[in-house]
Amino acid sequence: MTTNIILWNTKYGEVSCCLKELLKKKNISKYQLSRISGIRYEVIERYYMNRVLRYDSNIVAKICYCLNCTIADFLVYKK
Repeated sequence: MTTNIILWNTKYGEVSCCLKELLKKKNISKYQLSRISGIRYEVIERYYMNRVLRYDSNIVAKICYCLNCTIADFLVYKK
């Protein structure tokens, strides 16, 4: 059995949000997404600019539902 241990000085990668690319691909504005999802515009803007510190599962679910995409389309893990 292998165990993954994260050490304090280990570079383990990052998760980034691809909302900007998704909205361009779907031809939807941040304002439109805010209106159809019920998510405040300021929150959409943080995801759009990839300035989210903690991803809210409800927000991610609403965005994926409204844009008809998967989490893998929306969030990307980079080593």
